[in-house]
Amino acid sequence: MTRRSGRRPGNQDTRASILEAARATFAEKGYDKASIRAIAADAKVDPALVHHYFGTKEKLFLAALNAPINPGELIPQALAGPRDQAGVRLVRMALSVWDSPAGAAALAVFRSALSNEWTARLLREFVVTQILRRAVSELVTDPAEAPMRSALVATQIAGTMVIRYVLRIEPVAGADPEVLAAAIGPNIQRFLTEPLDLTGPLDLTGPLDLTGPLSPRSGDTAPGAAGEPDHGGR
Repeated sequence: MTRRSGRRPGNQDTRASILEAARATFAEKGYDKASIRAIAADAKVDPALVHHYFGTKEKLFLAALNAPINPGELIPQALAGPRDQAGVRLVRMALSVWDSPAGAAALAVFRSALSNEWTARLLREFVVTQILRRAVSELVTDPAEAPMRSALVATQIAGTMVIRYVLRIEPVAGADPEVLAAAIGPNIQRFLTEPLDLTGPLDLTGPLDLTGPLSPRSGDTAPGAAGEPDHGGR
């Protein structure tokens, strides 16, 4: 019996086929450039079936990544309140997710991204488009600074997650979430709303100044220094 070619009808395999095509398309093109029509064409289904199973591109993306949360629901809640406390609220929100039952799924995705470039691309798109973009767009007044400020916020959030949940370094691993939110939140607040010098890269072309705190103390002589030959302990 010859299998018919063309678009697949709606059946039990259709959803899996759409998800497979979506993961490949999102990883290759990114969230913004991927389209429902392109994903449907790759899955050999009608675009209406994609909308039938997943509704919107955003929901399809979350399903493709097996995302344990919907940032579209959580980020607005974290941003609701005084602007100068947004950093603390964002840390509190992130910790509440990772400390919840959804944290196990989040950790699995995170670990996979560390060793799999394909998963890393999907996770990067998720963090940038679904989390950072939502948070920064509400607080950053200069759109030109948004990408750098977003990345700086990510250094704090991702670093905290690695130390607390992956490496489990104490006392951060066992610290009360409110203690961490109070400690880390001001850093994120600075990256979100306070003035930053983002005029250009650091100049690393000149000679390094090593005469600061790492130089020998007064009266000390480093091995091999002038007047004190290093005899290698002989």
